[in-house]
Amino acid sequence: MILSFSVQNFLSFKERVTLSFEATNDKHLEEYHVVQVNEKTRINKLGVVYGANASGKSNLIKAFLFLHDFFETTMTSKDKHLPFNPFLLNESDKDENSHFELAFFIGSQKHLYQLEFNKQHVVSEQLLKYKSIRPTVLFQRKLKNKVTEIRFNETLGISKAVKEEIQVKCLNNMSVFAALGQVNARLPEIEDVTGWFANRFHPVVTPDTQLSGFAKGLISQDETARKYVVALLNYADFNIEDVLIKRTEHKLAEQQIAELLAIDQISAEVKAQLETKKTIPILEAKYAHRVVNKEGTTRSVDLPEALQSAGTLRTMGLAGVFHRVLTSEGFVAIDEMESSLHPKLIHHLIETFLKESKKSQLLFTTHYDGLLADEELLRKDTIWFTEKQPDGGSALYSLIDFKGVNRIASLQKAYRYGKFGAIPNL
Repeated sequence: MILSFSVQNFLSFKERVTLSFEATNDKHLEEYHVVQVNEKTRINKLGVVYGANASGKSNLIKAFLFLHDFFETTMTSKDKHLPFNPFLLNESDKDENSHFELAFFIGSQKHLYQLEFNKQHVVSEQLLKYKSIRPTVLFQRKLKNKVTEIRFNETLGISKAVKEEIQVKCLNNMSVFAALGQVNARLPEIEDVTGWFANRFHPVVTPDTQLSGFAKGLISQDETARKYVVALLNYADFNIEDVLIKRTEHKLAEQQIAELLAIDQISAEVKAQLETKKTIPILEAKYAHRVVNKEGTTRSVDLPEALQSAGTLRTMGLAGVFHRVLTSEGFVAIDEMESSLHPKLIHHLIETFLKESKKSQLLFTTHYDGLLADEELLRKDTIWFTEKQPDGGSALYSLIDFKGVNRIASLQKAYRYGKFGAIPNL
C-alpha cells in the first residue's frame, strides 16, 4: 500500500508537495477506510482531490503516470529525453532537477523509493527497505561525469558479472528496475518491489483513456470479472443483462505491422502473433439489452458497442479497472472520476470499492462536491485540495490542515463558499 507520494519541479508543482494516505486516529468509518499495516501505521484506502481547473489536479495524476511508465520502460537510446516538463513559469526552475519520492508497504514492510532526474538523464535513484528503524539501502544509483554508477547492498549477493551487466543495461534515461528486467538474475528483495510495481501499481485512468478494450479483454478471459462488470452495468440501470465477446483476427499490411511492433506497450503475445500470423486479435462486444414490448413480454436485443452511450462504456471500463485493482489489492489513480457518470453511480462505485477492498487503494480527482455532503462516505483525512499560487505553481494541502474543521456542519457548503480555497475565482 502507498503511504505517501512527493513530487517537486514537475509540471505545475514547483515546490515539493506530498500526498499522504496515512490515516489519523479518527475512528469515523475506519472499518471501511483504514488498513493497519503494522503496529504503528494506519493507511487510508481512499484519496480524493478537489481543485479549480488548471490548479494541478491532473498534473498530480500525471506524476503517478510518469512514475508508473518510468519503472518499466526500457530505453533503446541514451539520447532519448524523458517524457515530462519541469516547472516552466520561472527561468531558473526549468534548469533544476525534478524529484519524486514514494513511500509504500509490501505486507508490513516499509520501502522508500527516491528519484532525482531531468529531461536528459537520471541524476540519482535509490531503494530503501525498513527492516528496523534504520533503513537498509538495497541499491543506490548516481550519475558521475555523465556515467551511471550503481551500488547494491552486499546482502543481496549479486555477483560481479551480474552487477556489470546491470550497469551496461541501465542507460542514463531509464530506471534500475527496467534494467534488471533485462538481466537473468534472482534478487528476491528487489523482485518483491518489481513485482509490486508490475502487479499492484496500475496505470492511471483519465477521461480520455479508452477503457472498453481493456474491459473486453478482461471479461473474455475471466468469468468472475464478467459477472462483476455486468452487475455494475445492471445497477447503472442500462437494462444490460450481459456482454458477449467475440474474438476475430484482423489481417494487417507490413507497414502497419512494423508500426505496431515499434510500440513498447504492446504485449509480447501480440507481438509474436504480428510476426508469425501477420494478424492482430480484435475483440467485438455485443450488449444484451433487456426490453419489454407493448404486449408486456420481455426479450433480449443485442446491440454493438458503437450504439452504446459514453456513460455505458465508461461504466464498463471503470468496472473492469475496479475489479482488477480489488483482486490484485493494488493502487489506481483516476483523473476526473465523474466523467460521463451520474452522481448516484459515483457514490455507488466508491462505496462498493471501500466495502470490497482489503488493501486496495483508490486516488481520484473530481469537481463533484456532492461527495462532501455524504458524511457516511468520506473521512476528513481522505480529502485533499490543489490551488494555483501567484507564481503559477500548484499547492497541495489536506482538509485536516484547517483548524476547527470538525465543527463545520456542511463541508460541501464550506467548500462552495471558499472556506478551503481550491475553487475558481470568478
